[in-house]
Amino acid sequence: MNNPFRRLRVFSREILDELKKASWPTRAELRDSTVVVVVAALLLGLFTSISDFALYQVVNLFTSFVS
Repeated sequence: MNNPFRRLRVFSREILDELKKASWPTRAELRDSTVVVVVAALLLGLFTSISDFALYQVVNLFTSFVS
C-alpha cells in the first residue's frame, strides 16, 4: 500500500520544481498589466451602464405607448 504522505511530498516537490521553471513578470510588467485590466474593466462597466440606460429608456418609451 502506498504511503499517502510520501505521495503528498512528491507532489509538493513537483509543484515547486514547476514553479521554479515558470517565468514571473517583473514589477513594471505587473503594474502595466494591472493598469490595462483596470482601464478595460472601467470601460466595459461604462459601456454596460450606457447600454442599460439606453435600453431602459427605449423599453420605457414603448411601454408608455401601450398604457
